Amino acid sequence: MSMLTAPRPDLRTDTGRPPALLLREVTKTYDGAHHALDRVSLEVRRGSFLAIMGPSGSGKSTLLHCAAGLDTPTSGEVLIGGTAIAKLGENQRTRLRRSRIGFVFQSYNLLPSLTVEENLTLPLRLAGTPADRRWLLDLVERVGIAHLLHRRPGELSGGQQQRAAIARSLAARPEVVFADEPTGALDLDTAAEVLDLLRELVDDSGQTVVMVTHDPAAAARAHATAVVADGRIEHYLPGAGAEDLAALLAGLRKR
Repeated sequence: MSMLTAPRPDLRTDTGRPPALLLREVTKTYDGAHHALDRVSLEVRRGSFLAIMGPSGSGKSTLLHCAAGLDTPTSGEVLIGGTAIAKLGENQRTRLRRSRIGFVFQSYNLLPSLTVEENLTLPLRLAGTPADRRWLLDLVERVGIAHLLHRRPGELSGGQQQRAAIARSLAARPEVVFADEPTGALDLDTAAEVLDLLRELVDDSGQTVVMVTHDPAAAARAHATAVVADGRIEHYLPGAGAEDLAALLAGLRKR
């Protein structure tokens, strides 16, 4: 019997806790000289959707990696839900990434030998965390893959695989989901569906999403956009439209 059989949960947003993500004066230096990040400070509140965009080499991917605990800043502080990552040992950091951070990648990163359901619950098994059946049932219904749980990734379309990857990222009910170019491998219509889904999960379920993208149309789906250039956040734009973001990005590329 599938483990995803139970009534729907009553989803609530916890508003009495620290921000989902907080960066304080984060700097990342390579070779002792090049600043990939230069004193970046950023607060991402719970239940918000933030896009990070900028020209190639601007530091946006480094920002995501440091914020998610995949890379270590040279100086400054990163806090996930009030927990300072730098103060954790490597094993503790690994446990934090498994239980309190979700990841969505351009290439889906689903294991081809596992079914969709097995891929979905894999992070929970690795973390030794009991599955919340009510949450998982609601989740697969929300992302539209409840009828695909027994299939393998190779039997799914790109859009279906990305929906499965999004569900997997949310299985442990993380503090924040980091999405790295999540629509880069999708056609325009499917990309729009995936972005609508991410926004819906934020607005309806109180999930927090931080998305790196090069696409102004994708960034416009977020509540706000942080525009990165030369390792700094040069603009923070709530509710910016795709045309304004495209013009801003084009100006940065000409510098």
